[in-house]
Amino acid sequence: MSRYAYDGTGFRRSMPSDVSVLRLGHRKGRDPRITTHLALVARALGSTRFFLAGDEDEGVFANVASVNERFGGQMVCEHVGKGVGRIKRFALEDAGDGAPGVVVHLTMYGEPYRQVVPRIRRDRPLMVVVGGAKVPGDVFKHAQYNVAVGNQPHSEVAALALFLEAWSGESGTEQHFPDAQLVIHPSATGKSVTDRRRLEEE
Repeated sequence: MSRYAYDGTGFRRSMPSDVSVLRLGHRKGRDPRITTHLALVARALGSTRFFLAGDEDEGVFANVASVNERFGGQMVCEHVGKGVGRIKRFALEDAGDGAPGVVVHLTMYGEPYRQVVPRIRRDRPLMVVVGGAKVPGDVFKHAQYNVAVGNQPHSEVAALALFLEAWSGESGTEQHFPDAQLVIHPSATGKSVTDRRRLEEE
C-alpha cells in the first residue's frame, strides 16, 4: 500500500509501509494493559508488525487478533525473547530482505523527535523500539536514533503515538482497512458504526 508523509513544506513524500514496533521488557501479569495499548496504537497509526520482548504473553496477541478480526488489518505479532538480538540484526544485518533497517529508540534521554524525524531515512524498513522498566545499554548503542518526545517522565504509549504521527503525517490517523467487519463513521453527535457481519446475514 502506497502512503505519503508531509515534509513541512507542503510536499508529500512516499514512505515505506513496513513499520514495526518492538516493546521491551514486557512483564506478564503486570504490563498487559499498557503493552496491549502500545500494540493498538502501533496498528492504528500504520505499523504492520508488533514484536514483544520479555515474558511471552499470548493474551496480548489474542487481544490484537480480536481487534484485527473486528476492525480489519493484518498486524502480525511475534515474541522475540529479550529483544536486543533482534534489534541488532535489524539495524546491522537483516530488516527482512537481507539489508539493514532503521532503528528508532524512544527514550526521554534522546534528541527532540521533531528535530530528528526529518533526518530519518525513509527508503528502508523502520523499527520503533519502546522501552520498559529497564532498558539495556546495548539498545542505545544499536539504535541509529535515540529519540525523545520530551525529556520528562511520560507514558510509553504517548511517546509512540506522537512519534508515529510525526513520522507518517496526516495519513497516520486515517487508516482504512477494507477487511473490517466494524466500520466507524466519524460523527459529531454520537456513535455511527456499520456492522458488515449483520449486513451479510440479512
